Amino acid sequence: MVLLEVGCGAGNTIFPLLSTYPDIFVHACDFSPRAVDLVKKHKDFRPDQLNAFVCDITSEQLTENMEPYSADIVTMIFVLSAVAPDKMPLVLQNVRSVLKHGGCVLFRDYAFGDLAQERLMSKGQQISENFYVRGDGTRAYYFSNEYLVDLFSKCGFTLEEICVHNKQVENRSLDLVMNRNWIQATFTLDSSGSQSLNGQHDLHVCEGKEDKLIADSSKNKSSSEEIDLSEDFCNMFGTSHNLNEVQIIGIKAKGHDFKIKMLTKEYQHTCKLTGLMLWESAQLMCSLLAENPSIVAGKRVLELGCGSAGICSMVAASSAQFVVATDGDAESLDLLRQNISSNLEPNLLDRIMIRKLFWGKKDDVMEVRELSGNDTGFDCIIGTDVTYNPDAILPLFKTARELISDKSNEDARAAFILSYIQRRVDENSILSNAMAQGFKLVDKWINGVHDSNGIISSWFSGNDVCSAYQNTTLSILYFEL
Repeated sequence: MVLLEVGCGAGNTIFPLLSTYPDIFVHACDFSPRAVDLVKKHKDFRPDQLNAFVCDITSEQLTENMEPYSADIVTMIFVLSAVAPDKMPLVLQNVRSVLKHGGCVLFRDYAFGDLAQERLMSKGQQISENFYVRGDGTRAYYFSNEYLVDLFSKCGFTLEEICVHNKQVENRSLDLVMNRNWIQATFTLDSSGSQSLNGQHDLHVCEGKEDKLIADSSKNKSSSEEIDLSEDFCNMFGTSHNLNEVQIIGIKAKGHDFKIKMLTKEYQHTCKLTGLMLWESAQLMCSLLAENPSIVAGKRVLELGCGSAGICSMVAASSAQFVVATDGDAESLDLLRQNISSNLEPNLLDRIMIRKLFWGKKDDVMEVRELSGNDTGFDCIIGTDVTYNPDAILPLFKTARELISDKSNEDARAAFILSYIQRRVDENSILSNAMAQGFKLVDKWINGVHDSNGIISSWFSGNDVCSAYQNTTLSILYFEL
């Protein structure tokens, strides 16, 4: 049997599947080269069992990496919702080109009426019917059974089974109970033609019913990861973006008034590069640095994953000894250079350096560390919304460990400060990876849940920074070695 997994990520589904069914051959594709690289580096990777390849299935043909009409089963788990509706038929035709007649597609994705959809609707973030852009620029489509069946039927698929899985999920750390909806379906490719909806299929509401193969895909996910799936699923596919199509947005913080070039909203919601968007946690950290320059005063500061806006690095440059602003994406860095040169005074431009840093890449890490001076490392490392991808958490902390100074005294210990919106990656995952790299959590702050009485809470004293973010669940974690 031959199986294709579209959107394989780091292989959390693939390897348990191969261990259970050793006689199958798996093709696994993902738009992210990093995810595919992680699959190939997995201890259980065997090229005679698994073909892993990079593919944006909205624009690249699957048949370039596998034989046409060779797959018995295709899994599409939380994949299609990230695609613009007008691109969905292209994706299904691409899948059809590698699926045997009589083969099946196992589908699972977000369903109409999910709690996250209600939140996005209330915030006015609707692009089109049932299609939304989140605050970070990623997208989410919420499927009704009628729309899904019609979409597949028009592409030559026949519906075998469909149900909506309703579940109440409790997030104890936030004291929330959330109603979540997922849609599951099985479609077959029949050479005799497609089957339209025409009232022939009823929508079944299931309680705990899961197709076995689809259920297997989530065995290794914790309940907290399941909770956050629809809060920020990475933008897996999209149309091209155009850096000539920019808008100017104003960002104000105490003593600072930035005019930042960003992609227009039209291009943001179809762009795969999260570095080309301005995230809320960056704005929060920018405000805190402006209100509390002592956080970085006189220090060697490094920002990881700063993206194209660079507002935290620019504020830090006003009081730090110097700042190194980094990101792994070349296009984000190009726009970052424009924003920094147009917003900073000439005397501050000398305090900020821009470098490409792909987490875990030795050459990049060594080049950035040399900038710290005498190979001493950095006194303060800042990361805002760099924890949205589960596969990137370990490389993030490994890179921070390589670059943070371990020569600080007790009165001035080096710090790694993370600010993020709570999404797919839960706090326990972040903390376990931090601890594995030698970091110790010194303080934490969660907006809207509780305040600490330590370092971070003092940053909010005497200002109203928190009030601007009272409707968003933001966290700040403060680490030392």
